[in-house]
Amino acid sequence: MARLTLLVVVAAGCGGSPSSSDQTENGDQVTLVYWTSQNPQERAWADLLVARWNEANPTIQVVAQPIPAGQSSEEVLLAAIVAGTTPDLCSNIWPGILYDFIRARGVLALDPLVGFDSLMAARVPAELRERFRSDDGHFYQIPWKTNPIMMLYNVDVFREAGLERPPRTYSEYLDAAGRITADTDGNGSDDLWMGARDIRPIWWQRYFDVYPLYVAASGGQTLFDRQGRLAMDDEALRNVFGFLQELYASGHYPRSTLQGNAFAQRRIATEFTGPWTGGWLLENAPDVNFDFAPVPVPDDYAGESVTYGDYKNIAIFATTAHPEESWLFARYLVSEEADRLLLTMTGQVPIRSGLLGDPELATFFDANPMMRRFAVQAPLTRGVDPVPSLPEVLDAVAQSYERAIYGVETPAEAVASAKSRIQIILDWAH
Repeated sequence: MARLTLLVVVAAGCGGSPSSSDQTENGDQVTLVYWTSQNPQERAWADLLVARWNEANPTIQVVAQPIPAGQSSEEVLLAAIVAGTTPDLCSNIWPGILYDFIRARGVLALDPLVGFDSLMAARVPAELRERFRSDDGHFYQIPWKTNPIMMLYNVDVFREAGLERPPRTYSEYLDAAGRITADTDGNGSDDLWMGARDIRPIWWQRYFDVYPLYVAASGGQTLFDRQGRLAMDDEALRNVFGFLQELYASGHYPRSTLQGNAFAQRRIATEFTGPWTGGWLLENAPDVNFDFAPVPVPDDYAGESVTYGDYKNIAIFATTAHPEESWLFARYLVSEEADRLLLTMTGQVPIRSGLLGDPELATFFDANPMMRRFAVQAPLTRGVDPVPSLPEVLDAVAQSYERAIYGVETPAEAVASAKSRIQIILDWAH
């Protein structure tokens, strides 16, 4: 790689928290603390980049550490903000928690930093750029990567059912489900289903059924407008609840929880998931013939195939004593070389314009056609809205989803109850 030569004037600092950078200065050298995901592939990517950076930049050294263990990385980061023990920067920022970080004055606005506008213009597709701006007009995150949620399907199971292509619409999906769901061992109970989901009202589980289906059915509309007001597409959510309700009522999805990896065990034919599942299957179930396609949409939908993108972004924390140096390293983490390594080492899609046209990635995409599908889908993704108490908002959606699945509420009633609960949560949060 071409070495980076950075001439930085570093001011000596003192004080700060045990994890902040100014505890580790040595003469003219600055040491930054950088928190990464605990994902092994992602940690390997970070370690490689940090080693290259440190070799090329003796005056700005970086220490990479995985986010400390906790119930969720969001809770760990928020606790660190409250305690003043945040690192200098982190590359595992879920946009849904950013509102709380901003409200706690825990992260820096990045748009005043030199080169931010040009970085965003060169890196982030125009249709995505404004979605990362906060309601105060500032940017507190660098868009980094997305894991589009798509429909994983078993090619052989589909072919055995006489289906040569994956379903695009709800009707096609339900028709395929009728052909595929079966009692394969003759014991009187189905043991192969079209799909399976965790019905329990767990908010983050809805990222793998209700939310991607809703984003697709609404043509990319999220739950809130730019001012944080509820702006749900009622018809789209009714369609989603109705679709899922029918799948369960018809027995094409089991109401019980399946143990183990049901897709690898050939117990389900489809799953709504991201590229990480493809990587796991290639390593752990090489005999399974699978592919990915866009999530299904209502029969009358005629727009582009939009879906939820599981975004993780980069932020610099307000506790840093060295914002300029942190910014230089953050820019390195989203360089073209870093993005190529992210894709090839982790199978995750960087948010970068022109990714498919990069000649240095042509061989990779030729050898990994499924990753090409995710790269095509990446610009057509939506994230979550930076509103207060987002987990509680999604929990309200999850509760209505459960009631619709069990037939306690009609799809229209489930939408109405979700909206009512969400409005109460918003009023309380404000």
